[in-house]
Amino acid sequence: MKRYLKRIIGGLCISLLIYGAIVGGLIAFGTAKPPAVAPAITKPFADIDTQALPEVLRYMARDGALLSYREYRASDKKVAVLLHGSAGSGVDTHPLALALQRAGITALVPDLRGHGANRPHGDITYVGQLDDDLVDLVTNKKPEFPNSTWTILGFSSGAAFVLRFAVESPAGQLVDRYVLVSPYLRYDAPSVRQSNPGSAPTQSWASASVGRIIGLTILNRWGVHIWDGLPVLAFPVPANIEAATKTYSWRMYKNFGANDDYLADIRRAARPIRVLVGGSDELLDAEKLKTEFQSQRSDVPVSIIPGMGHSDMVTQPDAIRAVVAAFN
Repeated sequence: MKRYLKRIIGGLCISLLIYGAIVGGLIAFGTAKPPAVAPAITKPFADIDTQALPEVLRYMARDGALLSYREYRASDKKVAVLLHGSAGSGVDTHPLALALQRAGITALVPDLRGHGANRPHGDITYVGQLDDDLVDLVTNKKPEFPNSTWTILGFSSGAAFVLRFAVESPAGQLVDRYVLVSPYLRYDAPSVRQSNPGSAPTQSWASASVGRIIGLTILNRWGVHIWDGLPVLAFPVPANIEAATKTYSWRMYKNFGANDDYLADIRRAARPIRVLVGGSDELLDAEKLKTEFQSQRSDVPVSIIPGMGHSDMVTQPDAIRAVVAAFN
């Protein structure tokens, strides 16, 4: 009997060692290089005129961190919090923030933790920290605007994160409405353009370390989180742009976007949502995006702006006029 138990225990130990070696190999070697340079996505941001860029301010998050944001002060009746996309910073929405300010809307533009002026880049401490930081920014600033209508606007992955935030309770109830611009819902969403065999490849914005993601997913299911700070996404951002974030950790990847069941997020959002997307978006199929939203919520208006690309939606005058009009 003892020999039999020893054999069973020995077999289990060997199996665990082999399984652990496989998982360890996936984490150590299952990495990816950044995708090819994406000038259609990055150039509109590189061309932004930053002469009128406000100074960086700081607010205190619940963990004591002083996180950066900029303020475009206008009236006290309407306030918009603008969230940038993946790998970006608040500077990316500078043209939109100026247009909102001219329209009498105060814009608060944070660099999300791990982005822009907040170091280190590409990582957070736990999944959900970005949500907590956004709550802290809104609750810190709300006393200054006691009778205002509040909107949170997100761009690209920032729009997907806003959708996630909108269904969190009670966080999602903090503001009056949400505006999603060029929302990149998930890498496998029907609205995300995919390369078809025999056709020209579509523009890719991020390379995923698939092996590492699989390994970390397994470890997370076991309750092991020690390696959650390892990078799993790489972005084709220019090396000379200091504010750009080149990689995302597992934690950042899991937090900065919609929940896995993003369609449920669309259904569950308790505040009004408005969606805008460019008709010539390089990453998204605008018509499919419209179908995704309206198949879940007929009350969510989706505006397709002709001729506008992905990044054009927060940098080009025609698109910005449409976004500002959504606040009326």
